[in-house]
Amino acid sequence: MSGRHPFDRADALDAGPPAGRVDTARRWVLHIDMDAFFASVEQLTRPTLRGRPVLVGGTGGRGVVAGASYEARVYGARSAMPMHQARRLVGVTAVVVPPRGAVYGVLSGQVFEVLRSRIPVLETLSFDEAFGEPTELVGATVAQVHEFCEELRTAVRERTGLTASVGAGTGKQLAKIASGLAKPDGIRVVSPAEQQRMLAALPVRKLWGIGPVAEHKLRSLGIETVGAFADLPESEAVSILGGSVGAALHRLARGIDDRPVAERAEAKQISAETTYETDIVTLAQLRPAIEAMAAAAHRRLTNDGRAARTVVLKLKKSDMSIVTRSFTLPYATEDLTTLATAAQRSAIDPAELGPIRLVGVGYGGLSTVRQESLFPELDQAPVLEDTGWEQTAEPPETVVPAQPVAEASVPLWRSGMDVEHPEYGHGWVQGGGYGVVTVRFETRSTGPGPAHTFAADDPALTRADPMHSLR
Repeated sequence: MSGRHPFDRADALDAGPPAGRVDTARRWVLHIDMDAFFASVEQLTRPTLRGRPVLVGGTGGRGVVAGASYEARVYGARSAMPMHQARRLVGVTAVVVPPRGAVYGVLSGQVFEVLRSRIPVLETLSFDEAFGEPTELVGATVAQVHEFCEELRTAVRERTGLTASVGAGTGKQLAKIASGLAKPDGIRVVSPAEQQRMLAALPVRKLWGIGPVAEHKLRSLGIETVGAFADLPESEAVSILGGSVGAALHRLARGIDDRPVAERAEAKQISAETTYETDIVTLAQLRPAIEAMAAAAHRRLTNDGRAARTVVLKLKKSDMSIVTRSFTLPYATEDLTTLATAAQRSAIDPAELGPIRLVGVGYGGLSTVRQESLFPELDQAPVLEDTGWEQTAEPPETVVPAQPVAEASVPLWRSGMDVEHPEYGHGWVQGGGYGVVTVRFETRSTGPGPAHTFAADDPALTRADPMHSLR
């Protein structure tokens, strides 16, 4: 396995110490990151998509990209981007498919199973990335670390069919930076001899923990690189960024990172928040801020493989006081539209509350059990500006009169849906309309399969378990 790829950026920095010099480290931390995980899983289980620009995510008006293949990234598409923007960038060649969390979960489990066979203590960060600190690499050379990483990647590919990039350094910070430089499908080992030089040249935003506000503060003082930040006296770093945070970031900038690799406790809430440089003073400004934080928290929820029942809105006012409001759904869901709508229902007009400097959205009541809403049109109904905010966020019980249910004469086939046919086997819907549906019949092991078009009401065509695409 060569580890080289036409998109590889690892050559942007010195590949290592001069030949003949032995570089060892007391500890080596690895950061293993699967390459374009969601999109790669779709390309693995739907071989026709291999080599094509794939976008995974919502297809509605407010859909967001959950994952983009490297072929799509060439055009500028990326995760967290509005789907309509990504489709416009990629053009007519874009293939958009909805997320299939169950399939991602199974392959994620297989990846971590392989990693744990070589690294017993694994700190998982999401569906597709983790830190490890192999005891057998204590005091190892750069070459030995590289060999270990290659063995890991080979084992993952043989078990799952997917590629991983691995970064290695003397701490978590360097390992994570290194894996980013190795992407896609590569290895980057940062030797102790080069780590300070590499860190110094990076933009200050690359430092773990530096967000938009901290970056703005540093840049306004002329500090644009990690090296420039490291050159500050620690007392000055603390005065700029605050006590413990400033000191910790200053240590990281100097390459001092002794944080241990430890098993991650299961989070009770998943959230995202942002502090704004200018206070939010109108509801029109608050709405998109809530939307953005709901989407950011949703990405973490998706990576975690769970669903949420409670949505919490956090608002920090300009006087630093905090207001939180929650809305609890009658079921656990991972649907972004439903969750974002719930967050919007808790919004309070800044004209009444006062200027807002921070907006956060959190998801609680986490569960691996997902239940679809019986009335999604109610849960996802647009929030009316004149309805006000109800403090009793728990929806009251609704009694729906019993009515005869009329069976739909034509099944609703959506693009990306998994289907089964008694003659052709497992496939997925490529498109349809005007009474017909086109299905591509293939699985992980078949290679690119044939496409057939059926009448939309063909009784031989049925919905299938997405897990069958792993056959």
